[in-house]
Amino acid sequence: MFLRSAATVFALTLAAPVLAQEAATPETLPDIAQGAEDAPVTLIEYASFTCGHCANFHSDVYPQLKADYIDTGMVRFVQRDVYFDQPGLWAGILARCGGDDKFYPVADMLFDEQATWLAGGTGDEIAANLRRIGLKAGMTEDQMTACWNDTGKVEQLIATFQANATADEIEATPTFIIGGEKVSNQPWESMKAVIDEKLSEAQPAE
Repeated sequence: MFLRSAATVFALTLAAPVLAQEAATPETLPDIAQGAEDAPVTLIEYASFTCGHCANFHSDVYPQLKADYIDTGMVRFVQRDVYFDQPGLWAGILARCGGDDKFYPVADMLFDEQATWLAGGTGDEIAANLRRIGLKAGMTEDQMTACWNDTGKVEQLIATFQANATADEIEATPTFIIGGEKVSNQPWESMKAVIDEKLSEAQPAE
């Protein structure tokens, strides 16, 4: 899958109004990170909530990455959203809806239950499935509606996605930036070797 323009993706949002051409460029949003601020290596994952390979990464690889490197202070992890389609954008809005502290727990639920919530035959059914995930995460119906209808925040999310993905030349998901190096999706042992190499390079010379 290849990146669509921000304008194309925004046209697919739940928000009915289309932004005026003369509107100012929206501000981008800061990353939401996991792990120690002073970790020697930063690992960025570009992921779409509708990407099956991304869901596989989060079920098969991410738990090991978190236990061995993030929780031990060796790696700072950042997930950056990529919006290929309407449901992916809806899910991205939901992940941010509960605030930064809930981003990763909600993201985990979206990946864990991806096959279920994407199984809706219509946009309305998918939206209803997403609402059920939001409710389980402690959000209210009104809160979710407000987030999906917040055109300003949606505009910022799209601008953030477009700026980051363009800067890092992201064309598929998941794609990783490990210690500044772009790395394609790969088995855990191969990714672990890259992380260990970057950690070795980050060690001060004797």
